[in-house]
Amino acid sequence: MTVYNVSHAIPSTAPFPPGLRSAGQIGPVKDSFSMIPMSRVQRRLIITLFVVSSLNSAAMIASFVLTPIISYSLSGRVQLIGLPNALSMVGRAGAGYPLGWLLDKAGRRIGLAVGLSFVIFGMLVSASAISAGSLVLFLGGAILLGVGRAALEQTRYAAAEIFPLAQQAKVIGLIVFAGTVGAVGGPLLVEPAVGLARQQGFHEHVGPFWIGAALMGLALILLLVALRPDPKDLAALLAREEKAAKEAKTSEDSSPDAQAESGEAPRGLRGVMHLLKLPDVQLAIAAMAIGQMVMTLLMVVTPLHMNRADYKADAISYVLMAHTLGMFGLSGLSGWLAGKVGRVPMIFAGALVQVLAAIMMPLSTELPVLFVSLFLLGLGWNFSYIAGSSLLSAALEGSRQRGRVQGINEAMVAVASACGSLGTGGIYSVSGVVAVAVSGVFFSAALGALALWLGRQHLFALAAERG
Repeated sequence: MTVYNVSHAIPSTAPFPPGLRSAGQIGPVKDSFSMIPMSRVQRRLIITLFVVSSLNSAAMIASFVLTPIISYSLSGRVQLIGLPNALSMVGRAGAGYPLGWLLDKAGRRIGLAVGLSFVIFGMLVSASAISAGSLVLFLGGAILLGVGRAALEQTRYAAAEIFPLAQQAKVIGLIVFAGTVGAVGGPLLVEPAVGLARQQGFHEHVGPFWIGAALMGLALILLLVALRPDPKDLAALLAREEKAAKEAKTSEDSSPDAQAESGEAPRGLRGVMHLLKLPDVQLAIAAMAIGQMVMTLLMVVTPLHMNRADYKADAISYVLMAHTLGMFGLSGLSGWLAGKVGRVPMIFAGALVQVLAAIMMPLSTELPVLFVSLFLLGLGWNFSYIAGSSLLSAALEGSRQRGRVQGINEAMVAVASACGSLGTGGIYSVSGVVAVAVSGVFFSAALGALALWLGRQHLFALAAERG
């Protein structure tokens, strides 16, 4: 592992690994938390981001379990069950670039804190809407939740950027694994939260939103206190160290190709557009957007599909728990595989797993079939999400426009998810769950083909390397 000087980015009181305090360096330290070599400063930042992601996941999933049912109850129309999620994605898409700009300018701590504040406000607005029986107010709360999520989705990039490229896939996998806490804790919070609200004389559905606001408040306090130094500052220092090493190597190589690579990258909007034209960036965005849309198509309709099959809230919660375990539970393995077999093959594998999940879903309404189908749906998303995130992070290494391009990616993912949310209700109401599943197969197969097409240079290079 490369050793980096971070004496200017980290306060002198920061705990460094033994033997490196005087040098002010980050060196390889075996860490029991993630088995990723890291310094104590990196470890503190990673744990902070991990806990924030865990609390965010638990809050979001606890509220999502009942959202389609609340939407149907407030509107009386099955076609609108996906509307709150769709509008949440609209908020996420609209806020993606501005919040990315804020993360670039003000730093990761301030940007993420703003996101958490929007989520807290959105939870409280949603709870008020349920008590008032107002669909419009509930949809407004969904938009606020989406705005907050636009910032919080960049948590994985904030974690990855403080590590060298070779470790970033594992780090992203670790942060995504934080969603396991939400996968287990979120659904388990629903029944106690419902009971608490009922006991206090409120509408039972406000409970999960109360709990969500409280969890986000804890996350906000932790973030403001513990996310120091700002990952942006540490990442900038590591990037300068890598750039200096690269320039030293380039100066010894007088070839035109080497000199061209050392040229200044365009800045501002031109720089953003330049980055968006890179094949790696395009494939990464496509993987995350299409994987999200397929997952949304099938996931949003699941609570209503099960409700019509006479399943109660507890059974629906457990199936969604299996789904979110698939989304997050094997993230460490996914990150390791992305580093071993390559990001593009993992994107292709994610598409295939989602095809299988979509085929299984309409086969039966038996609980075991739904468990496996929704688990595989989440797992396929996980493969594409982690591999795509790692591919994007590597492509943007050292870029001044990193946050903005990542914000555009989040906007594209949000638009795709909104399309899935809006489309699934209409498809289900007209043609049933089979048509929803066929749509999922089509888009997943398209992602697999796109991975082969845009990733062909990676595959050819890998084949040449292996002889």
